[in-house]
This record gives sequence, C-alpha cells and structure tokens, in this order.
Amino acid sequence: MPDLPLIGWLLLLGGFTGLAAGLLGIGGGMLMVPFLTMLLTARDFPLDIVVKVAIATSLTTILFTSLSSVRAHARRGAVRWDIAKTLAPGIVVGSLLGAQLAALMPGRVLAVAFGVFVSVMATRMLVARASQADRTLPGSRGMAGMGALIGALSALVGAGGGFITVPFLTRANVRIHEAVATSAACGFPIALAGALGYVVAGWNRPLPAGTVGFVYIPALLAIVAASVLTAPLGVKVAHALSVSRLRQVFAGLLYALAAYMLWKGLAGG
Repeated sequence: MPDLPLIGWLLLLGGFTGLAAGLLGIGGGMLMVPFLTMLLTARDFPLDIVVKVAIATSLTTILFTSLSSVRAHARRGAVRWDIAKTLAPGIVVGSLLGAQLAALMPGRVLAVAFGVFVSVMATRMLVARASQADRTLPGSRGMAGMGALIGALSALVGAGGGFITVPFLTRANVRIHEAVATSAACGFPIALAGALGYVVAGWNRPLPAGTVGFVYIPALLAIVAASVLTAPLGVKVAHALSVSRLRQVFAGLLYALAAYMLWKGLAGG
C-alpha cells in the first residue's frame, strides 16, 4: 500500500518549493533537503543515509525543473550557450566526483555542512548587494576548473549551482538576465551527472525500498509533479508583492532549517 500521508506531504513540499523558486528565483534544494530529511527520518530512514537520500533526490528533481526554465529563458534569447558549453565539461566531472565524496562522508558531517551552507545562503539573501562587474571570464582551463567547482559543490548540497554561477558570471560583466539564464542551462548537466553519481554510489548498498541508488523515487515523482505546476504561479506573484520583504521571510525560514540540520548532525537526532 502506498504511504498516502507521506505522498501528501511530498506534494505539499513540491508545491512550496516550486512556488519559492518562481517567486524568489532560487533553487529548491535549500528547502527540499531539510524537509525531506525530516519526512524520511519519521519513516525510519537511518541517520547515516537520510541526508544523502535527501540531497540525491533534490538534485534529481532539477533534471526536470531545469528543462522548463531553460526553455523559457531560451525563448527570450538570454542563454549564453557559449559560456554554458565551456563550463559543462568541468561541471560533469565535478558533479560525479562530488556525489562520490558525499557518499563517503558520514551522514552527520554532511548534515552539518549543509546547515552551514544554508546559513551562508540565507545571510547572503539578507545582505545581497549589487555585484561589481570588474572582471572578465577566464580562459578554457579556468572555465573548466570553475565548472568542476560548481558541479562538486552542487552535488554535495543538492542544488542547481546558481548560488555560485550567477555571482561568478555577473562579476565577469555578463548581464544579470543572461547570468541567470545561463545558470539555469548549467543546472541540467549538474543534475544529470550528480544524479548518476548518487545512483552509482548507492547501487550496492542496503537502502530502503523505493530507492534507486540514493534517489528516493516516490519523493522525486511527487515533488516534480507539484513544483512544475506551482513555479509559474510564483513568477506571477513575484510581480505583485514586495520581493525584498519576501526574501526576509524566506531567509528566516532558511535559518530555521539550517538550525535543524545542524542539530541533526551535531546531536545525531
């Protein structure tokens, strides 16, 4: 029998993360990972694997959500495909390696690392200032190295990489709209390589039913189904409300989730 209460919570989570993504232009990983950790912990997922399953599942959802986002940006001609192509090889390598590293890390360490990451992102959201575009893009080796860094960190925290890609590109005199669109295009190779990495890393491990590697399929399906429907609504609402105020509220939520993940890792709860 399907776990109907769990499916209901997952649909709600997917709807909320899709709304937040459309409203604030952020990826859903910062929300999905803590809430999935809570939900799966309540279903007796062991501490050492629950954070890895949450991160892997969050990362896999980006495979689907990034496609619709990129299509919308591409229609406006905003995607810098030349940049995306130079970052992609490093992104693929970094994402694959990041997934393997996460699989080797103790669950508590990964929870603490995620808590610190979310705290930093929440603080940046509160004190964000206009980027000073004072650099140019590096050469091919530098772009490959930056792609590897973006891919590795994204795989470690289950995010699409925009938290690094957008600031990096805007500092290199790429227009903000093009930076956001190009970051969305980079989300697909990040998610593809990261998801494959987590599947391979967890393939021969004794994991709970419903998982393929570290990816929890029921959560993936429910979150994708709901988030695809609510993301466009978030875009519409963003034009009617004060985004600066919403960022303050959302940052407060992120701090609470970061505190939970830090407690999960430090106390082993």
